[in-house]
Amino acid sequence: MNSVQIRSAEKALSIGTWLIVGGAMLFSILTVTPLMERHTPAGWKWTAPILPLVVDAAVVIVVRLDAVLARLGGHGGRWPVALRWMTGGMTLALNVADSALQKELVGVAVHAVAPLLLIVTAETGLAYRQAITAALTVQEAQQKAEQAEREQVATQRREAAERRQREEREHTAQLAREQREHEALLAREQTAREEAARREEREQTEARERAEREARERREREREQQQLERERLEREAAQRRAAELREREERERHERAERQERAERERAALLAAGPATERQDEELARATLRAAFEAGLAVRAAAELTGWSTGWVSARYQELRDTIPTREGVPA
Repeated sequence: MNSVQIRSAEKALSIGTWLIVGGAMLFSILTVTPLMERHTPAGWKWTAPILPLVVDAAVVIVVRLDAVLARLGGHGGRWPVALRWMTGGMTLALNVADSALQKELVGVAVHAVAPLLLIVTAETGLAYRQAITAALTVQEAQQKAEQAEREQVATQRREAAERRQREEREHTAQLAREQREHEALLAREQTAREEAARREEREQTEARERAEREARERREREREQQQLERERLEREAAQRRAAELREREERERHERAERQERAERERAALLAAGPATERQDEELARATLRAAFEAGLAVRAAAELTGWSTGWVSARYQELRDTIPTREGVPA
């Protein structure tokens, strides 16, 4: 069993012990309080629960401290044993006293269950905890021994590895010396071959550089010619674009003049119609108002031209002021 399982068993023992202690305390308080009320002078009956609480508090102290001492592997001596049995005996006596005074054997047996279970649980729990502590101590000692053995084996392996590494380093050093001597011989031979190769490479490089220089000069001449040709084509294209731009501007000026002339004729026609005999339709009225607005006519004059009311004409004039830049002198 590993330490996790042992600690799990110890936790289960602790939980079970406290459940039994709590149940026994509650049962004892409920059983002993009525007995104490009957044997307490009038006016002091409110002190009836104090005695069972004091006895049960002693039980809690005993159980808790026994658990701590058992976990630490210690022993409190004779007095903790005396307190444990005394509190157990007091709890048993108080719980069966009422039934014993009434000579109810069944009641004595029933009320003795919880105290006896508490006494036996306290003793058994202490024994279990001492056994668990002993088992943990043995296990820890075993683990320490195993750890020491593993460390010793690791030390031996480390020493053996260091010895092998030292031998390997010495062997490697010897091989390196032999390798360096062989490499020096090869280096001398290689130097002679490289010197011959360098001479040949220099000659090839010089020939290649001459060929590249001639090719570069030829490419530069070709680029210059291409650059001159591009500049000529760009000048011609720029001239064509300038001519096209001038032609387009002339055409746009001509079109704007025609549109302006046509608009002037339409406005003059609308204004020359004179006062309307009847109200114009809205589209024609809006066109007439726009012509009147641009001509700078007053609201009343525009109303006479369209046949619409001055309020409607004023509203349309305001819309035109919001959408068309207002010229100076246009009447409101």
